Amino acid sequence: MSKINAIITGIGGYVPDYVLTNEELSRMVDTNDEWIMTRVGIKERRILTEEGLGTSYMARKAAKQLIQKTGVDPDTIDALIVATSTADYKFPSTASIVVGKIGLKNAMAFDFWGACCGFLYSLDVAASMIQSGRYKKIILIGADKMSSVTDYKDRSTCPLFGDGAAAMLLEATEEQDIGVMDSYLRTDGKGLPFLHMKAGGSVCPPSHFTVDHRLHYLYQEGRTVFRYAVTNMSNDCVLVAERNGLNKDNIQWVVPHQANMRIIEAVAKRLELSMDQVMVNIEHYGNTSAATIPLALWDNESKLRKGDNMIFTAFGAGFVHGASYYKWAYDGDK
Repeated sequence: MSKINAIITGIGGYVPDYVLTNEELSRMVDTNDEWIMTRVGIKERRILTEEGLGTSYMARKAAKQLIQKTGVDPDTIDALIVATSTADYKFPSTASIVVGKIGLKNAMAFDFWGACCGFLYSLDVAASMIQSGRYKKIILIGADKMSSVTDYKDRSTCPLFGDGAAAMLLEATEEQDIGVMDSYLRTDGKGLPFLHMKAGGSVCPPSHFTVDHRLHYLYQEGRTVFRYAVTNMSNDCVLVAERNGLNKDNIQWVVPHQANMRIIEAVAKRLELSMDQVMVNIEHYGNTSAATIPLALWDNESKLRKGDNMIFTAFGAGFVHGASYYKWAYDGDK
């Protein structure tokens, strides 16, 4: 019996129309374009400004584009997963809302909370579901409305984040040496003090005090997170590359989480790759958390060729981190 593997067969994406530039941010907090570009490499970010719209709106827009592009019959989708840290509600799941809005009749659905590693972790989960033989087609969405948890009075964090979503179709195949090949995913559990939201969960439920003291926004100790991210993403990529016989001569692409340009450059340097081999769109979108890797693939799909060796890597709150080896399954300009 042939081994079943999981392959990406299409990508859809969505970013909001509103562009929040560094110039506009400089009128909100004490910052400027040069400071932001030098430290993180972000020029602008997209923000979902329409009242009453959340992460599910962007997720379903990306999913609808995916379904239209691929021509997949919605009734054949077995599962839909939304990787997010900014769910519409505590419950029900954002995925269940998306399923209802796009009319999937035969799909189970759930959210995956893995912070900025959400897409990387959920890709491994979705691939395993397909490899089990029980699922044939899964829609995997990375989506976050980071503006909803960003304090626009905090100059250290407000330039970093944006909103967006990207969806991909994962399908079963018996073709060998293609698709999800390997992954190394870890959680060290040391990150709570350095990256978290102080209130809104069961430890510190919402109250007048938590609102008045602005405790429902993302908190980050940037230097510590930066150091951990560089070390772990670089080490994870090298480990995955070495155990799969990959090197600078046969890696076509690295697709890193888009959190900081200096982190991305450090990962490329560790792998001895030129920046031409690294997918980068942080300048235009900022950090969209679980959406960064699939958005980078969506932006660069036309450049991809069947058989391209790719390493995905990410780092996020927890701390969670990892890298995956993926072999691309189709020509992007098909």
